[in-house]
Amino acid sequence: MERLAFNSSAAITEMRLARQVLANEMSNMTTTGFKRSFEVSMKAFKAGGEGFDSSYQPQAAHMDFIQLKSGPLIATGRDLDIHMNDYTVLGVQAPNGETAFTRRGDLQLSITGVLQTGNGHPVMGDGNTPITIPPNLKVSIADDGGVYVTNPAQPGVQNAELIGNLMLRDASETPLTRREDGLFKAHNKPSGSDFASGPVKVSVMSQALEGSNVNPQEAMVKLIEQSRMFEQQVRIIKSSTDNDQAGASMMKLNG
Repeated sequence: MERLAFNSSAAITEMRLARQVLANEMSNMTTTGFKRSFEVSMKAFKAGGEGFDSSYQPQAAHMDFIQLKSGPLIATGRDLDIHMNDYTVLGVQAPNGETAFTRRGDLQLSITGVLQTGNGHPVMGDGNTPITIPPNLKVSIADDGGVYVTNPAQPGVQNAELIGNLMLRDASETPLTRREDGLFKAHNKPSGSDFASGPVKVSVMSQALEGSNVNPQEAMVKLIEQSRMFEQQVRIIKSSTDNDQAGASMMKLNG
């Protein structure tokens, strides 16, 4: 009976990662460009030490690989909003200065003219430097990621001037994992590394955003499943304890 209680208790402990991932996804259902992670997998490891020679403990194995499945398309009509198509990701500057990637496309200008995402990450250009927009210019973004500006104060028809290109990469053949700051990085590469773009042509759609790819109904079903699994493991521990007590009572000698 000890084995049943041991395995059930260990399973409850190791399911915490799955609960944390699900809680994070549910809290980001309305976050622009948020991407789900693949499910947590469970593996059995033999527990060492006295009294545990035949006990195997399930442990969670989780690498937080990103699912780049597209979220809902949201038309905004705003020039600086972009929706990244297919497996396209955008290069940004992380808080620690490293290059990282995101699918968040609600771009804006800082007070110093730096193009940045809605949560404040500077957008990188092809030269691996943040894109800066001169003051008082109107910005537009082409489908290929080109950043163009015009001067609204200048009369007549103007030709838009290209001042930079967004750092866009196709991640269709590059597994991405989530960094501690929530941005993406290439798996099996040093943090801050760039990666070669894949075979799919990178492109964006202007004046639109991508919603979170977390399905609320699916997340709620998983939450219910995890709650029932927890209750089941607790019942197993209680049943194991009751059986042990019943067996011990049978061994008592009548006085």
